[in-house]
Amino acid sequence: MDGAMIPIIAIVGGMMIGGAGLFGWIHTTRMKIKHGYPLENMWGMPIHPRNDQESQERLKLLTQENAQLRAELGSIKDRLGNVERIVTDSGYSLTHEIESLRNRKEAN
Repeated sequence: MDGAMIPIIAIVGGMMIGGAGLFGWIHTTRMKIKHGYPLENMWGMPIHPRNDQESQERLKLLTQENAQLRAELGSIKDRLGNVERIVTDSGYSLTHEIESLRNRKEAN
């Protein structure tokens, strides 16, 4: 084996071990979430969600804003559907062609 290959093998091996460690951490976190165990910070202390008044009020405001945005999005989808129907309507293209002919005639 060539002397230059040893550092390359060490780097590749280290990357594989690091990738396996990352995969293991992701899998462990996923299983904790799936089965309802508390998550931990980097020092092993459990992370609990805050249930103070400020957090509850913020959640309430975000829920209301989410509902308003969903209603607005529904309205925009309806309006976009109407615009698409008008544009794809054969009468629109005929009117558009007539107007372009008029504009050409006025330009001459």
